[in-house]
Amino acid sequence: MSKIVVIGSSNTDLIAKVKKFPKAGETIKGVSYLQAMGGKGANQAVAAHRLGGTVKFVTSLGKDTNGLNSLEYYKEEGLDVSLSLIVEDTSSGIAMIWVDEKGENSIVIISGANEMLSAGYIREIEKEILEADLIVLQMEIPYDTVKVICDLAYENKKQILLNVAPARKLDEDIIKKIDILIVNETEAEIVSGEIIEHIGEDGIVDKLLALGVKTVVLTLGKQGCIVKNDQIYLQIPAFSVETVDTTAAGDTFCGALAAELSKGRSWHETLEFASAAAAICVTRMGAQPSIPTETEVRNFLKMKTTNH
Repeated sequence: MSKIVVIGSSNTDLIAKVKKFPKAGETIKGVSYLQAMGGKGANQAVAAHRLGGTVKFVTSLGKDTNGLNSLEYYKEEGLDVSLSLIVEDTSSGIAMIWVDEKGENSIVIISGANEMLSAGYIREIEKEILEADLIVLQMEIPYDTVKVICDLAYENKKQILLNVAPARKLDEDIIKKIDILIVNETEAEIVSGEIIEHIGEDGIVDKLLALGVKTVVLTLGKQGCIVKNDQIYLQIPAFSVETVDTTAAGDTFCGALAAELSKGRSWHETLEFASAAAAICVTRMGAQPSIPTETEVRNFLKMKTTNH
């Protein structure tokens, strides 16, 4: 089994469940409150780990209560965070999340220590990073850091999986170095500069491939996902479940995908597994509390196959 290094953000999520989102200037009564571990990097690392991957997670935390609690939590999870950066005088990342009764979310992130995960620090630990076969990235750490990691991985022939979330434009130089690009519709539009309504889902995937990405995975929520490279084209439907909270569904999908690919599974098996993991995730509240284990996903898939 190949090794995975996830490099990314770590946050403490403060989650308020509400009937509907408040309007500007309005005070509303919430339904419930939950504090949980989150951050795109951490979510994907925990997902890849729980779902059977061999994972190291590189993040940056403050020496505050949230940071120390996060470290303790990762250790209890059995997730290797030995390469992480602990910084003085900066608070750990925080995300304030509202979830309405439809399961939609609205999020404010205070990056804090995540901004300190610098290109310089990556160069200090590059030897350890390059022990991995697959490097997983998102966009909640400084852009320069992402660039340096892509350069390093490319020079050393390591696979890069980049999830462009939160969405932003990418330099052409970075795009050409990406082996697997995972984007939702909004992210695909921002990276490609095209509009799905105008050129269609296949058109936007082709545009991303034309920019130099080797494999594109376009996630379409309840419509499933599409994967395309120069050898395959697959459309995988989503599983129908009762949605409670969509937080971390995309991250669970990415982590599951990394875990399955690291075991040498086919694209069809990988995407079916990742879709099942994301489906289980949306039936639960919170980011990391909602990420399933490998056993849960295998049982879910068995049950779905039996019921067909």
